[in-house]
Amino acid sequence: MRTDKGEVRASTTLYGIRGTIMKNLFEEAKGFKPELVEWRRYIHKNAETHTNLETTTAYVSSCLKAMGYEPIEICKSGILAVAGGKKPGKTFLIRGDMDALPVEEQTGLDFSSGTGNMHACGHDLHTAMMLGAARLLKTHEDEIEGTVKLMFQPAEETLAGAKMMIEAGILEKPTVDAAMMIHVFSGLPIASGTVVFYGAGAVSAASDWFLINIKGKGGHGAMPNTTIDPVNTAAHIHIALGEINSREIDPAATAVVTVGEIHGGTTGNIIPDTAFLRGTIRTFDNDIREFIKKRVVEISKGIGTTFRCEVEVELSNACPSVVNDRELTESVYKYTAEMLGPQAVLDMAAATGKTQVMSGSEDFAFLSERVPSLMIIMAASVEKNGEVFPQHHPRVLFDENTLPAGAAVYANSALEWLKMHK
Repeated sequence: MRTDKGEVRASTTLYGIRGTIMKNLFEEAKGFKPELVEWRRYIHKNAETHTNLETTTAYVSSCLKAMGYEPIEICKSGILAVAGGKKPGKTFLIRGDMDALPVEEQTGLDFSSGTGNMHACGHDLHTAMMLGAARLLKTHEDEIEGTVKLMFQPAEETLAGAKMMIEAGILEKPTVDAAMMIHVFSGLPIASGTVVFYGAGAVSAASDWFLINIKGKGGHGAMPNTTIDPVNTAAHIHIALGEINSREIDPAATAVVTVGEIHGGTTGNIIPDTAFLRGTIRTFDNDIREFIKKRVVEISKGIGTTFRCEVEVELSNACPSVVNDRELTESVYKYTAEMLGPQAVLDMAAATGKTQVMSGSEDFAFLSERVPSLMIIMAASVEKNGEVFPQHHPRVLFDENTLPAGAAVYANSALEWLKMHK
C-alpha cells in the first residue's frame, strides 16, 4: 500500500487481529522485532545461492553462538543447533532454508542485495524467523519436554539441501519424531501475517527435471540439405511435449511439463552440430509422474529418429511431494490459533472442502517421506505503487511485520507438541 509520502507498507497486516487467548511467546518475539529485522536485512543484503553460503552460514552461526548454542555445520552450509534435551521426551525439528536465487534485484530497497543474487523467495525471512525461534527456545529451554532440532538448510532452490542434511544425520541422534517448516508467500489474496494451513496429504508437487541433448550435423545455413538440423528437431520436440498434458493425461488430473531453456547455434547462417532443451515436470500422482517421464524420453527419441538426430534424455533433481501429517496439522493449527487469535489462521481445507496444493516443489518433502511433517504458509505481501509482485520476481517485496509471528509459531509449535507428546 502507498502512503501520501510514497513510502511502502504492507498491503494488509496481522496486527490488530488478536484472539482472546494470547501466549507470551508472540509478545516476546514482538519485543525483539528490531533484531529480527536486522538479521533479515543482513542476510538479504548478502544473498548467496545453492550451498555456497559462506557469509550466511558464518553470520547465522555467530548469532546462534551469541545466544548460547553450539551450532554444527553438518554438511556444506547446513547448520544444526539443538535446544532442550534436559528432560526426557521426543524430538521436534523446525526447518528454515537460507539460499537465494541467481536474480539481479530491482526493488530499490536500502538493503538490496550487493551480490548479484536475490532473496526473491523469502528465505531471508525464514532464516530470521528461525533465529527468532532459537532465541525464544533458549529463553524457555528449561520448559522443553524433550529436544528441538533447528535445521538451517542450504540449497532448497536446487532441491538438494534437505537430502544432504538427511544424509549427514539431521534426523538421527536423537531420532526426529516430527518436523515442520514455514514458507512466506507474496501475492496471496489474504491479510499479510495470516498463517495458512493447506490440510493433510500431498500439498506440493513432485519435481523432476529433464535435459534433452540433440546431436545433428552442422553446416551452411544456405545449404540445409547437406546438414542434419538439431534446432529443427528441438522445435518439434518442444511442441510435441506440450501434447502430453492436452492429449495423454486425464483432464481431471494436474500435471505440468515445461521447457524453460532451449539452446542451439551461434549465428543466423550456420546450422549447428548440437542443441538442447531443459525443462521440468511437476506432478501430484506417482503413476502420472512415472508416465510423463517415460513419455518425455519416448517422444524426444522418436522425433530425433524422425529427423535423423541422435537424442539423449537425462532426468534429474527428482523430489517427491510434501505430505502433511493429519495429526500434526491439526495440532499446530490449534496451537497457532490459540497464540495469534483465530482470525490470524486460515484452514484452507475446511474453507474449500479439500486439501489445497501448490504446483511448486519443496525439498522439505524428503523429510516428510521419513517423519510426520507439516508445511505451513504465511502471507507476507507488500504493495508498492499499486503492485504486488510474486515469488522469484526481481521486484518482489516481503512484509517484515510477519517476522515476530513466524518466530513465535516455530517455537510455540515445538514446545506445545513436545508437551503434548511427553
